[in-house]
Amino acid sequence: MKFFVDTADIAEITDLAETGLLDGVTTNPSLIAKSGRPFREVLADICAAVDGPVSAEVAATEFEAMMAEAKVLSAIADNIVIKVPLTWDGLKACRAITGGGGKVNVTLCFSANQALLAAKAGATFISPFIGRLDDIGADGIDLIAEIRAIYDNYDALKTEVLAASIRTPVSVKQVALAGADVATIPPGVLKALVKHPLTDIGLERFLADWKATGQTIV
Repeated sequence: MKFFVDTADIAEITDLAETGLLDGVTTNPSLIAKSGRPFREVLADICAAVDGPVSAEVAATEFEAMMAEAKVLSAIADNIVIKVPLTWDGLKACRAITGGGGKVNVTLCFSANQALLAAKAGATFISPFIGRLDDIGADGIDLIAEIRAIYDNYDALKTEVLAASIRTPVSVKQVALAGADVATIPPGVLKALVKHPLTDIGLERFLADWKATGQTIV
């Protein structure tokens, strides 16, 4: 499974990219706004920091305006992926952009039927929001599994399942088990994946035993 980080914080992105574990970045207007910097400048910096896809979301809701914004966003860097909402106009924009050779992340997906429509429209990625489904008593992991099963039924559907709205390390494991191609994860959750109390205890014991020998490696 690929790891994307869901942030516009260039310091966090750079730090994670240095591990070699980061495959891409997702952003949205809210995350860009938090940076307090001009959006083009922020996106250019992010695209320079990672080799993989960087999702940049349109703010428009109508087809023609989406296409105009997509043109501006695409010009920022070669690894920009245009992010559009799962609406009729968003699906039309998806078809037009991918038909022209671009890549599209269709976001705000909450049902398997929506995911099927996005794949038919040529989406590069579909972003089911598991956390927001959990908030209303639905099961976000079930949705990932349903989409995976549907896509696997049809070789012609090449859309990657990008699990979004992930809030805990447990959810990362669950979406991987459910067959997500990608998980986009907040920086804090991504860093928490390395943590386990037994790892900390074991390291502490190893270091104590080594110190007791009075030796050094270098």
